[in-house]
Amino acid sequence: MDRTARAFWTGSPGHGEIRDVVLPEPADGEVLVRALFSGVSRGTETLVFRGGVPQSQYAAMRAPFQEGDFPGPVKYGYLSVGVVEEGPAALLGRTVFCLHPHQTRYVVPVSAVTVVPDSVPAGRAVLAGTVETAVNALWDAAPLIGDRIAVIGGGMVGSSVAALIARYPGVRVQLVDADASRAGIARALGVGFALPEDALGDCDLVVHASATEAGLARALELLTAEGTVLELSWYGDRRVSLPLGEAFHSRRLVVRSSQVGTVSPARRGSRTYADRLALALGLLADPALDALVTGECAFEELPRVMGELASGMITGLCHRVVYG
Repeated sequence: MDRTARAFWTGSPGHGEIRDVVLPEPADGEVLVRALFSGVSRGTETLVFRGGVPQSQYAAMRAPFQEGDFPGPVKYGYLSVGVVEEGPAALLGRTVFCLHPHQTRYVVPVSAVTVVPDSVPAGRAVLAGTVETAVNALWDAAPLIGDRIAVIGGGMVGSSVAALIARYPGVRVQLVDADASRAGIARALGVGFALPEDALGDCDLVVHASATEAGLARALELLTAEGTVLELSWYGDRRVSLPLGEAFHSRRLVVRSSQVGTVSPARRGSRTYADRLALALGLLADPALDALVTGECAFEELPRVMGELASGMITGLCHRVVYG
């Protein structure tokens, strides 16, 4: 069988390229996957593409099958869906999700792939990594029935969180974003929408995912006494200021971080990474989540498209890459 493949690399900050790859022969316990789709994790991947990963975070930011090092040349990405072409009989022909960079075919351990449920289309399964982040965030946040909740930042992660929170009984949830066009995505997900200045206050929980200083400040303003801001944004090498004066202490507000790199302490004793990913894939049976995929390109176009995503020329949420 042909052992060649092609992979997307950031050759240097701001410059993408496609390189030829020679694949190894799959060993026992490995699979050869032919990619069908991959997804661009807009916030993280454009940060990597621009060369904005702080040196102190080089180790923490490594993707599972990354090659090269920050700031480049580096092969980076982690939202790949494909078909198993070689490997154990039980997996042959199955559609799987893998935390692999953008590449036409690849060889990975069996343990690195998760079978996509029959109820989930392959094209939607590229959202698994983002929904997994949302699952972990909700394990951290632990919203309660009837809570008043705002999600600030209607990007991939924020919209995924809002979609899952909407399934909680009796909650009031608003997706808050400065871009009024995100109202359509909120409607498709079954949640309310507001511009920052119009958002409802007295929130028990605000999930912040806008990666802006203004968004984080607004998150504090929307809290009720003893409320919590769950911070999901990744700021890279940018510093942000936070208003911790005024009523921050007297109202006993909380700012808590959440990050998908480890399983939430609330479930660490009873759930593995594999359990969390399998749960996320199962949740993708909901066709409403198709609203999170707002753009598409062929794999060969990715060097140009990644630059346009990083510059803001292409907007939207998840950009899906299609492999011919």
